[in-house]
Amino acid sequence: LYEASMPQYGNRPYWLTSHPVAQPMKEGEGAVHRDYFTGFVGQMGTQFDALGHQGVAVRMEDGSLQSVFYNGITEEEMTGANQGLGGIEALGVEHVKPIITRGILIDIAGYKGVPTLAPDYEVTLTDVRAALARQNMTESSIRQGDAVIFNYGWSVNWSNPSKYNDSRVGVGENEGSPGIGGEVARWLVERKVSMVGADSCCVQIMPRTASGNVHHLLFFTEGIFL
Repeated sequence: LYEASMPQYGNRPYWLTSHPVAQPMKEGEGAVHRDYFTGFVGQMGTQFDALGHQGVAVRMEDGSLQSVFYNGITEEEMTGANQGLGGIEALGVEHVKPIITRGILIDIAGYKGVPTLAPDYEVTLTDVRAALARQNMTESSIRQGDAVIFNYGWSVNWSNPSKYNDSRVGVGENEGSPGIGGEVARWLVERKVSMVGADSCCVQIMPRTASGNVHHLLFFTEGIFL
């Protein structure tokens, strides 16, 4: 659902107006409402990060510095002659077909015995293994192609964008949000999972720690969706 109370990452706007019907002039004439919406499609409420979402600056053989995305796709190849007008020309989410696979929920908040993790808590591999053991599972329970979903308990803040939306740390109630770091991301790569999700905006701990950029480790390097 798109609704005003959903988390809106960064300064993305959400404006919905239903234009009032004009005062009728004669009996029997029609009355029509018109709705007008202005906002962002991506990073509003629940989101799916496709492979064109983030890249990294790379020094090319000719000495130039270019933004490069999954599978070596450059920014020029991504946006093409139209400079992104009408969408990107490579790695678009429209190429992601329906995915049917097994889901594995790893309940970190349940293992910790708390309603929600603290906003500055980085989930460790020890946490993951202990949470799996609590669920009568082991690392070997996770197979290639599985979708791994983490529960941080952070969804209790869903209707409080000031707290849930951690792109403005230090503003209002915003203190960041819990999540995995590079250690767990590299473990997920070893498991060869197909996608990773969580009940926070970014899956990874925000602000990011020195353990590694989860986004880059997963979908930029390995093609694993978030």
